[in-house]
Amino acid sequence: MGKISNMYMPPEWVPHKRTLISWPVKESMVFPDDYDVVTNGYQELVTAISEFEPVTVIVNEADVAKVNELFSLNNNVEVLSIEHNDAWLRDNGPTFVINEAGEKAGINWIFNAWGEKYAPWDLDDNVAPKILKHFNIKQIDAPIVMEGGSFHVDGEGTLITTEECLLHPNRNPSLSKTEIEQHLKTYLGVEKIIWLKRGLSGDETDGHVDNIACYAAPGKVIMQVCEDKHDENYEITQENITILENTTDAKGRRLEVIQINQPPKVMQQSQRLTLSYLNFYFVNDGIILPVFGGTAEETDNQAIDVLQQVFPNRKIRTIDGMAIIKEGGNVHCTTQQMI
Repeated sequence: MGKISNMYMPPEWVPHKRTLISWPVKESMVFPDDYDVVTNGYQELVTAISEFEPVTVIVNEADVAKVNELFSLNNNVEVLSIEHNDAWLRDNGPTFVINEAGEKAGINWIFNAWGEKYAPWDLDDNVAPKILKHFNIKQIDAPIVMEGGSFHVDGEGTLITTEECLLHPNRNPSLSKTEIEQHLKTYLGVEKIIWLKRGLSGDETDGHVDNIACYAAPGKVIMQVCEDKHDENYEITQENITILENTTDAKGRRLEVIQINQPPKVMQQSQRLTLSYLNFYFVNDGIILPVFGGTAEETDNQAIDVLQQVFPNRKIRTIDGMAIIKEGGNVHCTTQQMI
């Protein structure tokens, strides 16, 4: 298998035509009593993104009138009625790719709700085709279970992911590591895969990379780290830093690793919440960064400072990262960029 029409996935920091995001579905929530808190969090997030670029909100028909009313005065937000089970569009939405001629397409991955954790997911698996049809964008079907939050690309041939997620038997049990690599190279136009070992402790996605590491630029990776040797994330992050510092990318570059300290540990009913500053999202000329407040005020400010130094020409727009984290994800998990 070669590349698909020489198409490749650009990095997230290239200009976007719009951001896609799904509206929460109360029936699928882990804590449905928090529905108002969560939807308020989504409203804050959509409003923040719309300050930088257009936003299309994917909404179930039953919620269209309510969501239209919420954003009736915001000309940069549109509502698109597509039935869905859950609200994590990074993972079940299309991954957009492009070729040198500027032709665009969307990869339609198979979606199985993070290893069949949350049924039903049939509507979610059909969201990407409906989005692509609505925007009249070519659809490319990939014969592999994959979630958009499980990989990052640098736009110059390198992809970063975790073995914990992509090699988990609940995703593609019949495929070897080599076969999974080949699919990624084929559909995303990459040449080299950097395999980290594990994602953050408590991450119910089985270690999505978008909570632990991301590219700031080709050859430059930001990583959330833990300094407490008694925290399970200490060993996880040290292991991954060692991997990054001892590898090269597709262009033969050694990687510069920029570290951001993790926020303090927060538990919810004996389950650790996966708080991550790395779950930020690039928008046009800005970054949408979840911050957590309270005991995290110091690390919140450190994260803002680090990102402002790394991206001096981008506005760091913070939002309340606690609003939706109990449902399992944050800013990056909810969003999908359209190029």
